[in-house]
Amino acid sequence: QVQLVESGGGLVQPGGSLRLSCVVSGTTFSSKAMSWFRQVPGKQREWVAGISSAGIGYADSVKGRFTISRDNAKKTVYLQMNSLKPEDTSVYYCKAQGLEVWGQGTLVTVSS
Repeated sequence: QVQLVESGGGLVQPGGSLRLSCVVSGTTFSSKAMSWFRQVPGKQREWVAGISSAGIGYADSVKGRFTISRDNAKKTVYLQMNSLKPEDTSVYYCKAQGLEVWGQGTLVTVSS
């Protein structure tokens, strides 16, 4: 059974930082591209960042502020988020390439 478990969200002030983690189980990990998405209730889920053997990419809205990385030994993908803005407030999800499985997400709230 494939599981993705996100963690690391919370309440942070504008300009602050958070690091999200996503642990993957029940499937191979090192060969899969991994992505982070985010979704505000009532809006479409949007792609934030992705990492694969081909490289790394970011949405324009987070480029220069967020960094995606992975630890294949721990089957974990990370999202380091710096210089957070109120518009980054969302539920963040990770996704593995080729798998239509979503975790429960982790809520990030950026507010003073």
